[in-house]
Amino acid sequence: MSSLPHYQLYIDGAWCEGSEGQTDQSINPATSQAWATFACASENDVHRAVTAARQALDNPVWRDMTQTNRGKLLYRLADLIDQSAETIGRVETSDSGKLATETISQSRYVGDYYRYFAGLADKIEGSVLPIDKPDMHVFTRRMPIGVVAAVVPWNAQMFLTATKVGPALAAGCTVVLKASELAPAPMFEFARLIERAGFPPGVISVITGDAENCAIPLTRHPDVDRIAFTGGPETARHVVRNSAENFAVTSLELGGKSPIIVFDDADIENAVNGLIAGNWGASGQSCVAGSRGFVQRGIFDRIVEEVAERSRHIVVGDPQDANTHVGPLCTNAQIERIEATLKKSVAQGAVIRAGGSRTDNLNGNYFNPTLVECRDTSVETLKVEMFGPVMSLVPFDTEEQVIGFANDSDFGLGSGVFTGNVARAHRVSNRLRSGICWVNTYRAVSPIAPFGGYNQSGYGREAGMDSIMDYTRTKTTWINTSDKPMANPFVMR
Repeated sequence: MSSLPHYQLYIDGAWCEGSEGQTDQSINPATSQAWATFACASENDVHRAVTAARQALDNPVWRDMTQTNRGKLLYRLADLIDQSAETIGRVETSDSGKLATETISQSRYVGDYYRYFAGLADKIEGSVLPIDKPDMHVFTRRMPIGVVAAVVPWNAQMFLTATKVGPALAAGCTVVLKASELAPAPMFEFARLIERAGFPPGVISVITGDAENCAIPLTRHPDVDRIAFTGGPETARHVVRNSAENFAVTSLELGGKSPIIVFDDADIENAVNGLIAGNWGASGQSCVAGSRGFVQRGIFDRIVEEVAERSRHIVVGDPQDANTHVGPLCTNAQIERIEATLKKSVAQGAVIRAGGSRTDNLNGNYFNPTLVECRDTSVETLKVEMFGPVMSLVPFDTEEQVIGFANDSDFGLGSGVFTGNVARAHRVSNRLRSGICWVNTYRAVSPIAPFGGYNQSGYGREAGMDSIMDYTRTKTTWINTSDKPMANPFVMR
């Protein structure tokens, strides 16, 4: 018998194995060894979860619960997340290789997202319409959109779950949460909190599994009304095709190849910190990674030297150690992709100023923080989303030129501008084609601020006051207030 921890599926308020007995192992990226096992869903399990969500949607226990009481459940969930942040963070680190300092702090902050949406739960309002017909009282209500399929990747799981599950539950929807099969353990820890918080059975189910047996049956299921997906563009194309089967309203939060622009009037230390946070923070495994760095020519060499010097002091190692700065990547495939991209980039004339290789004396999926100096924007590292600690810097001359460089991308999620000129900050940020722009900072998030992208970075927005409305539909009600009968429909006057 295996002595490894084992995680079951959570369907309709109960823990269970997959109906076909299928399981998989979770590999710790820091050791390349299995550390846990988990049950995988079959198509039948997906159907059970969606059916339970549909039944819960129509069950008076959830259907007739006041919006205020739904909010109270979310407040209770937030408190439980606070209390369990250390446990969830440690599990996520074992599962994905992300730094424990980040996973724990992120889990703690996620509670604020649920509190934010809890507070909005009873602020979902309709309106009375000043209708142009006599004797008619017409009003609108915002109704839950229905069953939500929430699909999250392995990175930033608690955050990406909160931006979907929070508004969905506040709006009165029910949710089937599909965790990444690469690192699903934190989502099952989260399911335990769902159970403890007292949500009725079926309101939230948590499953995982591969595309054929889990993701495809879920996103094309006829009883799914809304799909909230975070992942890569290629998978998203399949999700969109699947949604043609059920006409589910779909939002996509996809990848990025975000630009960070540093003008010569920027505070150098602040700009260097922004470049490092945007590229090597989270070991580069972030959809908003600012991996296209554009530095004005007058300070280009200075920035390159400063970043290269900083790289020598970065500690790469055990992600559970609070002294570690960069941990392992989630999969070896990411490293292979980085190596192939760097090889091509060097052939194109790029110069590796720091890193560029796997980390010696460490057995897991470790790669040294890498700085690539690029002669122009044709270099491969400026085009490929590698999901690893690789920073590419290229010089520019004018404001107009760099705006063209920044916007020359299929993506449009994040962007950064470092400058001491307030007018320029407004001017440039306004012209950048991205859903988010940070000025003199990077990677800041809040439940109050919408999050999402342009182009192949997806569509729809998560977080912010308006996001809760994306989980509702407008119902219009007409009431004839006259005590006279309707006119004969076949007599035209």
